[in-house]
Amino acid sequence: MDILVEGDSIVALRAATANRQLLSFDGLLVFPGLINSHDHLDFNCYPLLGNRIYTNYRDWGRDIHTVNKVTIDAVLQIPQHLRVLWGVYKNLLNGFTTVVNHGERLNVPAGLITVFQDCHCLHSVGFERNWKWKLNRPLRVNLPFALHAGEGTDTLAQNEIHRLLRWNLFKRPVVAIHGVAMTEEQAGHFEGLVWCPASNYFLLDRTAPIGKLKQHVPILFGTDSTLTAEWNSWPQIRQARREEAISDKELLATLTTTPAAVWKLTDRGTIAAGKCADLVIARPKPGLTGMDAFFSLDPEDLMLVLHKGHILLFDASIRDMLMEAGMGDLHFDFTRCGSKYVVGDLPGLMSEIKRY
Repeated sequence: MDILVEGDSIVALRAATANRQLLSFDGLLVFPGLINSHDHLDFNCYPLLGNRIYTNYRDWGRDIHTVNKVTIDAVLQIPQHLRVLWGVYKNLLNGFTTVVNHGERLNVPAGLITVFQDCHCLHSVGFERNWKWKLNRPLRVNLPFALHAGEGTDTLAQNEIHRLLRWNLFKRPVVAIHGVAMTEEQAGHFEGLVWCPASNYFLLDRTAPIGKLKQHVPILFGTDSTLTAEWNSWPQIRQARREEAISDKELLATLTTTPAAVWKLTDRGTIAAGKCADLVIARPKPGLTGMDAFFSLDPEDLMLVLHKGHILLFDASIRDMLMEAGMGDLHFDFTRCGSKYVVGDLPGLMSEIKRY
């Protein structure tokens, strides 16, 4: 298949032709840039912080701010703009070209991936001050609300969902995050549910009952930050697959078409004419095909990442092909990091972060 790109968009798809194309790949996978529906971009300089299995996020929060205070304070010495940029690169290196940031609105660097912030972020019923007022303020219309809900395994976590629904007086659209304690009846009242299985198992040793909830609410995939999930997102995706709560096709949709619909990102999520040229090309591991090939990927397997038609990452093995295609600016704008070239100065960012 030929994918024709002009500017920031895909203009046409057509059967592969005999003519030499600008870039030609054989035996590789191509898929739309993935959408990460939950991250805290400025929290990705933290190591995993947790000292036991918790019953809910409140229990976890109190514990780490007591036991791990020195670590938390050390990370907070890193200026926020550096932590945000590191979080953006974490997503890019995993093949996410769009990420939904949860928390305060951030100033994000231009020229990299899309950071979606067009929603009203509330942390949770337990930690968001004046959440009832913020949810029901008369002028807060059009944009969806996003907040942690049901992040626990006890009755407190389930009752928080009940309180949230009871106090959503104007039936504002709400996208719930985590939903570990969510019931099927509760699920039907939400616009979407962001599933973060790795984060859930790390904190709670349990995840949301997605097999039941998917019948009542659209399911989206989220990585969460490195506070509760490793930076490599692909083992997290494989963990979700091992749950066998949804089919491979449904799991792929949680990373592409479903979040595009829920967040109203109508220009992405699929490879089609008129869509953003957000594309990832990857080399499958030997002997694997189809969905097995896709779900076995890791960051080192990504050969090329395009965001709105601009190359952000490429493998060293295709550098000569890119240069022969007339993309000479790649020589100046990219830094080599191991076997990859990445736009910007990622080693410089790492050195700057280490100063703190």
